[in-house]
Amino acid sequence: MSNKEVKAALKSARDAIRNKEYKEALKHCKAVLKQEKNNYNAWVFIGLAAAELEQPDQAKGAYKKAVDLEPNQLLAWQGLANLYEKSDQADVKADLADVYQKLLELYESGDKQKWCDVCNKLVELYQQENKYLEAAETCQKLIQKKQEDAAEKSELHQLWKKMIKLLKDNTQDQDNKTEQLLLVAFENTLGSADTIPSEDHQNLYKDFIQCLSKFPYETARLEKACNDMMALYPTVSYPLEVLSLHFVQSGTLSEEALHCFSKLSDMDASSGPGIIGFGIKCLQEKKYKEAVNSLTEGLQKTDQCPAAWYYLAESQLKIHKHRDAVQSCDQALKALVTPVGPSLQWKNRILLLKAEALIKIGDADAAEEAIKALEQIVDASSDPVVLAIRGQAYLNKGLVDQASEISQELLLSYPDLAESHALEGFIHYSQKNYKQAERSFLNAIERKAETAEYHQYLGLTYWFMSDETKKDKGKALSQFLKAAKLDSYLGSVFCYLGNYYRDIAGDKSRARGCYKKAFELDETDEESGTAAVDLSVELGDMDSALSILNEVTEKARMGTAKWAWLQRGLYYLRTGQPSKAVADLQAALRADPKDPNCWESLGEAYLSRGSYATALKSFRKASELNPALVYSIYKAAAVEQILGKYKSAITTYQQILETTEEYVPALKGLGECYLMLARSALENYFDRKAMDYIERALEFFTRATKQRPDVSCLWKLLGDTCTSIHVVSPAKANVQVVGSLLGKNTGKQMLGKSELLSLGGRCYGRALQLMPLPSVWCDLGINYYQQAEHLRATGTDMDEISELLEKSLQCIKKAVRLDSRNHLCWNALGVVASCSAIGNYALAQHSFIKSIQAEETNVVAWTNLGVLYLATGNIEQAHEAFKVAQALEPTYLLCWIGQALIAESVGSSEAMVLFRHSTELSMHNEGVKGYAHWVCSMLQDESNRNSYLYLYDIVEMNAIPTAQVVLSKYTERNPHDASAFTMLGYLNEHLHLKRQAVTAYERAASLLKNSEDTEKYNIAMQNYGRSLCALGECTKAIEVYTSIPLTTFDGIVGIALAYFKKGLLQESIKAYEKALSVAKSEQDKAHILTALAIIEYKQNKVDAAKALLFKCSLKEPSVESLKALCTLGAVQQDATLGTAALKELLKHEKGDGDIEERCLIASAVYALQGRSVMAQREVSKAIHINPANPALWSLLSRLVPLYTSRKAKGGVVAGNAAHVLDVKYGKEALLNIAVNQLAAGCHMLEDEKNNPLKNIQKAIRLCPDNPSAWAVLMAACHAENTVICLSNTQPKRAGLEITHVSTVSAKIGENNLPLNYIRTLEDWCLCQAITSLKETGKLSEAEALCNKGLKSCPEHPALFLLLRQVQCKQLLQTHKDLPDSILEELCKTVMASSNSVAAWQWLAKVYHSQRMMVGAEMCYRKSLQLASQQGNWNGKLSSLLRLAMLALELCMANISNEHWPSLVQEATTEALKLSSCPLACLLQALLQYNRKMGARETRRMLERVVYQPGNPETIVSVARWYLLRHLYAKDDCELIDVLVENAKANGDVRALELNEKLSSSA
Repeated sequence: MSNKEVKAALKSARDAIRNKEYKEALKHCKAVLKQEKNNYNAWVFIGLAAAELEQPDQAKGAYKKAVDLEPNQLLAWQGLANLYEKSDQADVKADLADVYQKLLELYESGDKQKWCDVCNKLVELYQQENKYLEAAETCQKLIQKKQEDAAEKSELHQLWKKMIKLLKDNTQDQDNKTEQLLLVAFENTLGSADTIPSEDHQNLYKDFIQCLSKFPYETARLEKACNDMMALYPTVSYPLEVLSLHFVQSGTLSEEALHCFSKLSDMDASSGPGIIGFGIKCLQEKKYKEAVNSLTEGLQKTDQCPAAWYYLAESQLKIHKHRDAVQSCDQALKALVTPVGPSLQWKNRILLLKAEALIKIGDADAAEEAIKALEQIVDASSDPVVLAIRGQAYLNKGLVDQASEISQELLLSYPDLAESHALEGFIHYSQKNYKQAERSFLNAIERKAETAEYHQYLGLTYWFMSDETKKDKGKALSQFLKAAKLDSYLGSVFCYLGNYYRDIAGDKSRARGCYKKAFELDETDEESGTAAVDLSVELGDMDSALSILNEVTEKARMGTAKWAWLQRGLYYLRTGQPSKAVADLQAALRADPKDPNCWESLGEAYLSRGSYATALKSFRKASELNPALVYSIYKAAAVEQILGKYKSAITTYQQILETTEEYVPALKGLGECYLMLARSALENYFDRKAMDYIERALEFFTRATKQRPDVSCLWKLLGDTCTSIHVVSPAKANVQVVGSLLGKNTGKQMLGKSELLSLGGRCYGRALQLMPLPSVWCDLGINYYQQAEHLRATGTDMDEISELLEKSLQCIKKAVRLDSRNHLCWNALGVVASCSAIGNYALAQHSFIKSIQAEETNVVAWTNLGVLYLATGNIEQAHEAFKVAQALEPTYLLCWIGQALIAESVGSSEAMVLFRHSTELSMHNEGVKGYAHWVCSMLQDESNRNSYLYLYDIVEMNAIPTAQVVLSKYTERNPHDASAFTMLGYLNEHLHLKRQAVTAYERAASLLKNSEDTEKYNIAMQNYGRSLCALGECTKAIEVYTSIPLTTFDGIVGIALAYFKKGLLQESIKAYEKALSVAKSEQDKAHILTALAIIEYKQNKVDAAKALLFKCSLKEPSVESLKALCTLGAVQQDATLGTAALKELLKHEKGDGDIEERCLIASAVYALQGRSVMAQREVSKAIHINPANPALWSLLSRLVPLYTSRKAKGGVVAGNAAHVLDVKYGKEALLNIAVNQLAAGCHMLEDEKNNPLKNIQKAIRLCPDNPSAWAVLMAACHAENTVICLSNTQPKRAGLEITHVSTVSAKIGENNLPLNYIRTLEDWCLCQAITSLKETGKLSEAEALCNKGLKSCPEHPALFLLLRQVQCKQLLQTHKDLPDSILEELCKTVMASSNSVAAWQWLAKVYHSQRMMVGAEMCYRKSLQLASQQGNWNGKLSSLLRLAMLALELCMANISNEHWPSLVQEATTEALKLSSCPLACLLQALLQYNRKMGARETRRMLERVVYQPGNPETIVSVARWYLLRHLYAKDDCELIDVLVENAKANGDVRALELNEKLSSSA
């Protein structure tokens, strides 16, 4: 291609590009390059076309080739710039900057506008790349170019501002060149501003000054800029603030600086720098507190000033706020930007000041921190002052050797330095080498006399050196005064001055002033504050003391100022303000929760406030923290005593006596506690316990009087203790008293009631000698009165009684004269005056009225006044007095008894209610006896049994047991009241407490034996004989009856019954015949005839017994005779007689009196008739009518397993109901529950807590002598072992059979039981033991037990059958066929027990084992027939199931005989008719499985067994196994997964193993 063609091709390429035909252009360009490889235009065109075709790499290559060919040509560079500008790649930016630089070179001499445009683009590019210096330099070039071209001032101003923007925020890490560039930009910007002054210009100036303040070496420029701005803007404070901070930071406080501070303060009083400047000025003027306040305020507004923080720390150190100074130093270090140049100097100064402050704090942690601070100081090792401070730090830390080493080094190198000698003095002072310390501090003072600390420590040296130097005014006092003069903020010096004036000079007023000064200077100085408060209190200036404490507590933070809170709390406690004291003492404890004294004080405050529980906790806490605080332990015991926790208080008091044996307050407290326990026991009629407590109380009071015989209250308490026994019977009131109390030196002496009361009087007399108080005179009078009452009860000479009563009267009158406003004394006077021996009722009335006037709410006096009116026959007035007493105190017992006595006297039925209420309130002789009398009266009236009054007052209110309990207590205290013992015996009889009844009647008879009233004695003996007969002591009963004349019906019947029970039937007949002649009513005659009929039956004269019973029934049949007829019919198995008698009985007995007996008799008759269900239903009906009768529930639980075992779970419920309704049925109920659970098939694997074994074990624990319970335990163990064997585990209760049999035999021997019952129980237990031994494989033991039983009873078919079963099992274990002769013998044995369902089932199993399937079937059918005839539901069900399993086994063996499948279906269908039996369902499902394994019906039947809730797991597991095989055969994966999850949930290992095998084979 020629040169012309090249040009034409280039022209064509240009035209193509113009027409946007870029591919065409590329073709032309490539054609040119084939001819000319280095054609510049062709490469440029390729770059342009490739860029438009979005081929940046090709375009870049083309442009670079063109640039290489012609580096000074613009076209390629422009294309390259355009290409890079379009690209977003990060690495292109650097190349673009180079391109722009080249374009600037090329445009510089040419097109200036394009140069400026490229320059702007380059600035923006650098800015994007954060290359601010390059951007600023480029911008500066642009400005220079504009200046050369005489650009407008506004344009240049904008460019300078842009340059500032580029550099202003990025000066931290830039060099001096950048800084200078920025400052030049600021200066030019300020100079090129259009409007001066203006807001923009002002803000620009602020930015300029702020920028200058960041450069530490531009101070001249900064000052000039600030001055220039102040000249332009005289009202703006900003430049003054910056200049002030500059002066502060520079550390040179010249006149100019002070002028600046002053000017700024005048301009803006709230300016932070101005306030800081004022604070520094105050620091220079030694106004340290003002300096601290000003600097703190200023730094709150301007906190980034290290120098200001330093000056604040220095000011705080001057006023000895050392911790605040440390915090300020930390803030100063934090505010330092870079520790170089001036900042480094500031850092060293701050660290040194921090170390000094830490040294002043004085603890080891602060010393360690001080050492760390000193280590940060540059060139610290060369500064002797720093070394001295380090030495002090070591000393504070306890490193004396290091401190001594530094001290020696300083003394050698700097002997004229005061700090060297001071450090040596500090070391000697810490080691108590006061002589050497004195010399060192004197040397230090000689070199630096203006240091207050040296004078202070010299003063302390003199203070501790000796008493002479302490008291010498020229020594300690002089140095303390000098230190105080040099440093008026040194609080510790003022504290020691206070110590001097208080302890040495004795000037309390001056001492208080010094302490107050010390506390004002250092509010944390507890010693000074406490001393100031104490001295103010001593000087009588309570307001000053309280003001100090208030001031401290108001400022105190939570958990601080413990001493102040404590002092104020104690002040409030002393002044009777316990609530305020509690609040303050709680605040003190927040500061120190482990201060035992504070806890003790808090306990006192709570005690004063009446918060006894919290007081007790506080005293206990104090004693826990310091067990040596005896007072805290004592107060804790005292509070427990107040709270009525006497036993706990006794323990606490005894704890004190373990360490301090004769601590009188503890001895007194122990005596009081025992006295209170005795009074409580006496109120509850626990007299013997009360005597023990009184003896202990006397012992401790006596020990206390030995230590302090001059204390009146101890003798009074001894008198109270002795007098408190006045209510006790003389037979029980015997107490051992320490000999010293009786005037003897050693030993103890037993005193009776009379001696104790006399001793009490003497003790009161001793108390009166020490302190003649009216209350003690009154107590002495009451003691004389009680002595007189005791002598009157024992029948002593009346002269002595009168003398004592006269003394009593005179003593109480003396008490009234001494204190006529004491209502207790007036009341006591009234009681004594109203006694029968004095009988001065007018004086008594006057005294009671005066007592009421002295105390209007005096319930005792009102009650006594009522008693007085009642005794004198004024019933209405008595009622009104008692009514007032009831209104005043509704729980006061005696006023209710008074009202009851009034009701009784007027014949009101409310009397019993009132007596009952009094008994509920508390025990009292009159109330108890009155209530018992009314209860016995209502019980004797048998006609009112269904009345509302009887049902409520006796039954619902539990009157009989309540009256029996209180009357038992009454008779213990009043052992000579025959009527009370008679009533007690009567109540015991009703409660079936036979032995207690015998004891009570015997005591009543013995009390009446010598009385003149023989009728009462005879009645008492009859009662005694009757109770003996009921107890079974018939011989003794006969002796009692024969000892008195028997003329009454009750007496004759009583001895007749005794003869009968003794077995003397002829004598009994004669007695009954005599009673028949005496009997007045037909009912009594019928009862006697019934009794005679029973005697005839005893003599085996059944016909005579029937004749007598029929004779009873002819005229007016009695219920008892009908019951006897029913029972006779049941015993004689005479259903006709039993049925007829029951029919008549049901006609006559409609009440609820003996409903359980009627139900028992009716059930027995129904059972005799063969109507088992009716036997259960009769009791169920009765329960429906009487659901709260526990006896009926118990009877039902006994009958269910006997007659309706299918409802055994209902029997369990009935047993539980009986147990819940009445605990006394617990023994029988638990036994019945266990039997019902056994019948229902319950076992331990179902429920570990509620099962037959657990319940029968509980029953045996309650009644271990019951042989039937041991028999049931035997059955429960057998059942549990059977269930365990079914689960393939070893029995846990094996080998107990013989033990159980022996236990039952032993228990039978201990009880008097019927012979038939004994024989039946022993036979059953023997058979059960043999069965258990047989099933556990102990065949030889079972055989031996059978032979043993047959020796004693050779014709026992059940034992013979068991023997054959054992022998057969031994033969079967040989796995040989049994000979026909043996099978024939076994068949004969079963035929001998032909009525035994189990025997036929066993024979069927034997035939089955011999593969005699038809014979087995016939045996099972025979057992089914027997069970049906006997109504044996369990036998029927088990026979049907066994028959079905026999047939199913043959079906599963694939024996082709339609008889067996139909037999399975028939037997299971019949079983399901009897019960929804899951085993029958399983057998049907397995039959279906055998017939059609893959059928849908097979799956449905098996699933019904598997997923039916409540089915036993043993049955479900089998069904699950077959269902799994069925599902694998059908390949139903979804249902397989469901079944496997079910197996996992129920722990079916066998099914899971099958699943693994089937899944692996699949």
